[in-house]
Amino acid sequence: MTTFVDRVVLHVLAGDGGHGCVSILREKFKPFGWPDGGNGGHGGDVVLVVDPGVHTLLDFHFRPHVKAGNGKGGQGGNRDGAQGGDLVLRVPDGTVVQSVDGEVLADLVGAGTRFIVARGGRGGRGNAALANARRKAPGFAELGEPGDRLDVVLELKSVADVGLVGFPSAGKSSLISVLSAARPKIADYPFTTLVPNLGVVQVGDDTFTIADVPGLIPGAATGKGLGLEFLRHVERCAVLVHVVDTATLEPGRDPLADIDAIEAELAAYGGLAERPRLVALNKIDVPDGRALAELVRPDLQARGLRSFEVSAATHEGLKELTYAMAELVREHRAASPPPEPTRIVLRPTAVDDTGFTVTADEDVYVVRGPRPERWVRQTNFDNDEAVGFLADRLARLGVEDALAKAGAEPGATVRIGTREFDWQPSVYAGREYLPGNRGTDYRLDEASPRPSAADRLAARKARRQRLPDEPPLADAEPPLSDADPAESPLSDADPGGSMTGDADPSSTLR
Repeated sequence: MTTFVDRVVLHVLAGDGGHGCVSILREKFKPFGWPDGGNGGHGGDVVLVVDPGVHTLLDFHFRPHVKAGNGKGGQGGNRDGAQGGDLVLRVPDGTVVQSVDGEVLADLVGAGTRFIVARGGRGGRGNAALANARRKAPGFAELGEPGDRLDVVLELKSVADVGLVGFPSAGKSSLISVLSAARPKIADYPFTTLVPNLGVVQVGDDTFTIADVPGLIPGAATGKGLGLEFLRHVERCAVLVHVVDTATLEPGRDPLADIDAIEAELAAYGGLAERPRLVALNKIDVPDGRALAELVRPDLQARGLRSFEVSAATHEGLKELTYAMAELVREHRAASPPPEPTRIVLRPTAVDDTGFTVTADEDVYVVRGPRPERWVRQTNFDNDEAVGFLADRLARLGVEDALAKAGAEPGATVRIGTREFDWQPSVYAGREYLPGNRGTDYRLDEASPRPSAADRLAARKARRQRLPDEPPLADAEPPLSDADPAESPLSDADPGGSMTGDADPSSTLR
């Protein structure tokens, strides 16, 4: 059983953020306390890092579920929770990260390349961070945000300069074993090589890598044999070398037919038509093989293919072949643009970008945006004060106005993230917040016919600001003289309400 794995489905779970803490500090001889709840720690990220010492995805094949550390919750005394530990996964060079739908998320090439595949959730703020001039002692804290949860597909595409392609038992493994220090399995039966083998070749001042791609037979591009599993390893090769068995005894096999069959599979796979080709006519140490190689040499030259007669057993012709490989690799590297350093791209938010959108989905108004959705996730809906705080934040962001412009009526269903609400703008954002008992918000109480403290305070302010010559307000409290005599403090005195019998009746106490 082979231990090479080049494609896995990884179930990734980033760490959750820790909850904020609700705490009130009280000290002796101090009648008033103050909030001292700490913030929750952020959850850990899941990071992929290219490690040259890793050559397979085997570890993820046996352990496909990975999870980063969660952030710790905040504590009293302004103590913040610990951050969740990042989970660093080491992958081989050439790993491609894709979504389950086939979208390429990252192509990890080069030692040390990093990619954050899942980000940890933010930690919730404690009530000490939520305090302000009006809300001096919040009775709530933010919840920690859950981390990213997703499935990704990891595919390994070998990073090699030269790829050896050909039929099984053509001598590819033997050739790579004598050109480099690689030691692949070699035997006298087909499909001996079950995994791609990489080797490093030194030719003069040039150094390049060479890969043996196994399992190419007619129909490989459609899944026959092992070719479909390993054709992806040819994609990154700058030069392709056809390794042809000139001493085969199979009927219907000859060097030109083998090359045509492999070229048809490469064309069916796609994207390899422009790669330069070389032909290695292998096994010329066999008399019939040498004669066949000399016979097909003119036909290969007519096709524009450079051919080399080689023998992996006697090392004949290998020097010329390796120098030809090095020449093509050198030309490819010279034609390739130099790698540019990673640029920091700044994308400022547009002036007219509110950061959210409101769309009508049948009878539901859906609010989408990173900030509103994050605020909803961090809200404890069992705490009325936290719900009122969320409503104030949404109103300041402009969600109330956007809903009104979209045609939402009071009582309409509004969905933000996974939560649905009955929109009541007059209850949430139309009335000013006044501090009350911790964990409560009077604006969320059921409406009652009795005026609230805020209504009485507003009426008192209106009476004080009314000019003397203005008529009395309709909703102001009636003067005492119009009240029931039984409830008047002067009910036992003169019915006219005068302070003394000799006083002017116009001096009635209002």
